[in-house]
Amino acid sequence: MKKYFYVITIQYLGYRFHGWQKQPHVKTLHLMVDRTLNFILEGKPFKSLSSGRTDAMVSAECAAFELFLEEPLEDQHAFLDLFNYNLPQDIRAINIREVDAKFNIINHSKIKEYLYLFTYGEKCHPFCAPIMTTILDDLDIDLMKQGAKLFEGTHYFKSYCFKPTDHGVYNREIITCELVENTIYTANYFPEKTYILRVRGKGFMRNQIRLMMGALIDLGKGKLSLETISKSLEQDCFIKMEYIAPASGLILNKIEFS
Repeated sequence: MKKYFYVITIQYLGYRFHGWQKQPHVKTLHLMVDRTLNFILEGKPFKSLSSGRTDAMVSAECAAFELFLEEPLEDQHAFLDLFNYNLPQDIRAINIREVDAKFNIINHSKIKEYLYLFTYGEKCHPFCAPIMTTILDDLDIDLMKQGAKLFEGTHYFKSYCFKPTDHGVYNREIITCELVENTIYTANYFPEKTYILRVRGKGFMRNQIRLMMGALIDLGKGKLSLETISKSLEQDCFIKMEYIAPASGLILNKIEFS
């Protein structure tokens, strides 16, 4: 039987979800997407496969999943409108395109860009909580900017993997890692200054970016040095990083397909 393949790009606020992957007894993004698809497809057979998983409370400006159908969509735009009409308000589908059977959403997802939004020094308005991490301590932002640049290039990232084993592939390339003042997200209840860590790479391990951000926060607090971060990236070095930055500040910003 012939199959039909579509890639759907979505955005979501992850704050109330337990990540993408379906799990028993909790609300996940995949569950809500599949529940909506089942309703609008009126029970016709389908399968959905994401380009990758996000953790609980992580949001996305641009995530994607592949939809496998046994019948073609007659009108893709009408389908997208119907999908959005029935999705909860914290999930939005932004486009759909047909692909061929050779396309594999996992293997063809080559570069991902993440943003980590944060501020420091004062308690923020509660409305900031879904997408911004607040560090109440003072931070040395200039030092953190130097630390972020240490992650760029190909390094040994075992120290930045949650529960690493002796069999993982830890040599990874970070194309871009920079800490800049936030000019992307604004609201009248935001503090005067907020910051973004922008990270682009070909593949990330579990909690890698949150561990990198945690190391930079500890650097900014004076708990870590630039030398320690540099040492942690050396071949076959493992320094246990104690602090995983909160998930709610992390946003999947872009996916580039080959």
